Amino acid sequence: MDWSNKTILVTGGTGSFGRKFVSTMLERFKPKKVIVFSRDELKQHEMRTTGGFDHPSLRYFIGDVRDGERLRRAMHGVDVVVHAAALKQVVACEYNPLEAVKTNVDGAKNIIDAAIDARVAKVLALSTDKAVSPVNLYGATKLVAEKLFVQANSYVGGDVPKFACVRYGNVVGSRGSVVPVFLEQRKTGRVTVTDKRMTRFWITLDQGVKLVTDGIEQMNGGEIFVPKITSMNIMDLVKIVAPDCKVDEVGIRPGEKLHEALLSDEEATHTVDAGDKYVVLPVAQSWTNNAWNNAKKVSPEFRYVSNLDGNWMTEEDLRAMVRSYETA
Repeated sequence: MDWSNKTILVTGGTGSFGRKFVSTMLERFKPKKVIVFSRDELKQHEMRTTGGFDHPSLRYFIGDVRDGERLRRAMHGVDVVVHAAALKQVVACEYNPLEAVKTNVDGAKNIIDAAIDARVAKVLALSTDKAVSPVNLYGATKLVAEKLFVQANSYVGGDVPKFACVRYGNVVGSRGSVVPVFLEQRKTGRVTVTDKRMTRFWITLDQGVKLVTDGIEQMNGGEIFVPKITSMNIMDLVKIVAPDCKVDEVGIRPGEKLHEALLSDEEATHTVDAGDKYVVLPVAQSWTNNAWNNAKKVSPEFRYVSNLDGNWMTEEDLRAMVRSYETA
């Protein structure tokens, strides 16, 4: 894929992922234009004036994914859309359920409609491990969004746009990440954990951006790309970040899981192993996608769960992860 003649729009472009994605695009791929689409004018101003993102290829569009008309205007002449905007805080979504639906579900619909009308070539949406067998509203809205993006391919029947998703776990140092929370709490000599048995998948921003750029290049419509990433136990992280602190166990919050899954048992029947990632293929497929016919299928009994995958982060991995955040 020749990125040099492409115009890319990223929703939620001022967030943790958006900023890393934009910087990677400018440094490595050098596209014709990158559009940062978000609703916070202050974050856009700070990104442009103090964040090192004042580049001739960059454009800043104020807009909300809830506004379909604004999206249609913003996507005029766009080749690739990366949809990263979402309400992501589990507790906030539980307390404000209709707001979560408006952004995460209605927003997904608006992206799809606008992309079809503008004849964008490719649309890739970011999802989460919480969309697998969801127990909270955030996960449920992202599950619906995944379904919408996958089946949006049926509206174009093999024509453009092509729609796909990436699905991954917790991002090191992102908004709401536990790493900066622990770093702040250790100043008091005490840290809080919900449950000492808790495990999570972890991915760096660099890994997340690579998954997205690879997905855009490889997608043929309807895939959900799932990276092969490592897991950690929450107490192993505490030992690295705050080894001398006392630990207060406060109990699992509403809508929180003890362990997360990146692939469900049911999805294993239509998932293939693509080397550095798994690819979940659509079940109800009314369009042609032969790109993965030769890929190896996973076992029907395959499970990809944070406490069972056997791919644990080492102590050095954890130390490097924390250092990467502290020096970012």
